[in-house]
Amino acid sequence: MAVSLDRLTVFRAVVETGSFTAAARQLNQARAAVSFSLKQLEIELGVTLLHRTTRSLALTDAGERFYARCVHILTEADEAIAEARAEQTALSGSLRLTSTVEYGVAVIAPVLQKFTALHPDLDIQFEAYPTNVDLVRDRFDVAIRLGRNEQFQTSPYAGVHLGTYQIRLVASPNILARVGQTAIGTPEMLSALPYISNATVDRVKSWKMFDENGRERMFDVPRQSRLVANNASIVKALAIAGAGVALLPDWFVAPELAEGTLADALPSHRFPDHQIYAMHLPMQMVPQKIRAWLRFLKDHVRR
Repeated sequence: MAVSLDRLTVFRAVVETGSFTAAARQLNQARAAVSFSLKQLEIELGVTLLHRTTRSLALTDAGERFYARCVHILTEADEAIAEARAEQTALSGSLRLTSTVEYGVAVIAPVLQKFTALHPDLDIQFEAYPTNVDLVRDRFDVAIRLGRNEQFQTSPYAGVHLGTYQIRLVASPNILARVGQTAIGTPEMLSALPYISNATVDRVKSWKMFDENGRERMFDVPRQSRLVANNASIVKALAIAGAGVALLPDWFVAPELAEGTLADALPSHRFPDHQIYAMHLPMQMVPQKIRAWLRFLKDHVRR
């Protein structure tokens, strides 16, 4: 038998106000109607929720458990109703977004152009940084974060998973030809080639990977490199110019791999999937402008 949300609302009001009279006043109902709703709820559930005396009310054990679930259900219902109503209103105000420069250029900028066209009354400010920002201190609504699974397990922020990507070891075909290869067969063979270090990414000194048979291997970042840059765009430009092998995300080098200006230097091995998250402050009611942006971005990334 289905239980009416109205009866749950009456039950919550009785518990939180402590009496039928106060609950009736809060709900703008007659006291008799409140009492009847609660009795019907107990009949429908087949359990006593409240011990009643002439002077007080007390939750039973079953009532305590049901009250906790009841609050959760009603909160979800309120949020669903608010979200549905908000869909009919235009987005306005401001939205502050951030990501890395590279992801901003490759992914965010094309999406923002389409999103702003749909919501002309919404002012959007996008800022790019090489490192993670503090959403509270720097007053950002949404930050795009990329990285390994474990980086998100202890985050203080709420996150929406957008997708996954792969890390690739890439090099120009010319530099691979210097060692008589179109691709390197093992991580150890990479020592024959110069390595371009990304000062931001290569703080992780050892990367887990899997060979063609699924066996776990490790790629150890060379301890010394003649070329070090703190920007992925510079690292990619150096790799294209033939300066060495570089560790870069697949979404960032996809055009160059397709054109042939870069090649996968270790195609028989793969790194574990990396994650893309949109992070925002945890809140009970996420503003409609943030929800709309997250849905739009998620749809684009997954396509």
